[in-house]
Amino acid sequence: MNIKSEFLPPMINGVSASKLYLPEIFLQPTTTIFEYLCLQFTHISQHEWAQRFNEQLIFNDAGQILTTQSLYTANIHIFYYRFLSNEIHVPFQHIILFENDELIVVDKPHFLTMTPTGQYVQETLLVRLKQQTQNEHLTPIHRLDRETAGVVLFSKRPKTRGQYQQLFAERKVQKTYHAIAPFNPALKFPQQLSLRMEKGEPFYTMQVSEGISNSTTRISILEHNDQWAKYLLQPLTGKQHQLRVHLNHLGLAIQNDSFYPKVVHHSDHDFSAPLQLLAKKIEFQDPIHQKYLSFSSQQELTLS
Repeated sequence: MNIKSEFLPPMINGVSASKLYLPEIFLQPTTTIFEYLCLQFTHISQHEWAQRFNEQLIFNDAGQILTTQSLYTANIHIFYYRFLSNEIHVPFQHIILFENDELIVVDKPHFLTMTPTGQYVQETLLVRLKQQTQNEHLTPIHRLDRETAGVVLFSKRPKTRGQYQQLFAERKVQKTYHAIAPFNPALKFPQQLSLRMEKGEPFYTMQVSEGISNSTTRISILEHNDQWAKYLLQPLTGKQHQLRVHLNHLGLAIQNDSFYPKVVHHSDHDFSAPLQLLAKKIEFQDPIHQKYLSFSSQQELTLS
């Protein structure tokens, strides 16, 4: 019996193809796949979709190149690539700190988004790494905000990825951050801060609310002057923006934070004031090799 093998489109310049299912509900005899894509993804212009077709970047699941005239066929998958014609270049480079058969440990710079989203595709850490290593299976095991620099782990093999993700889910990974924020002699450190965090307004921010705490951070001071302090932060939970929200709750907003205490919009071309938050160290017991691993960022934050 012959088993049909699924078409797997190649990686192009570090970008893997996106896979999309065409549902029955959109079946119309005169509708093309091009028209469907324009209706389904209205944030992408018809001109951009047409360009992708013209550049032969869209395939059906048999590997045939589709055109703007290809008829809509329900219950199949198509593949398409996403490139941006005027993507903003991020002028900072990552450093690979460690690599074995399972992992790549990377020192991420400020301003570099982890994975393709919105206005960034090529200028993301994942795509840069895929292009550098030619490993299409690379996947981040955890994430850092675009604004945050420091140590982050990538899985190289789907077969073992879940074991590393489980470490984070079970809080068996020790993470240490450094941050520059105001110095307040009235506050006593070290201290452990527990707060309840929920989605805020705008939607991409978080806020502190009443109720049972769901986020905890240990905070101590490494050094300080009359104005600023360098804080050592050890999150015991992993809420979005946890460290930024916790320090801001103490009246110690991290230097150059554009979200807390209030949202301040900057030009996408402005790289002059990086958020002074660094994922300095990560430690864990490797579930595959049964060794205790510890990795530290080569970057340093300094008091102004």
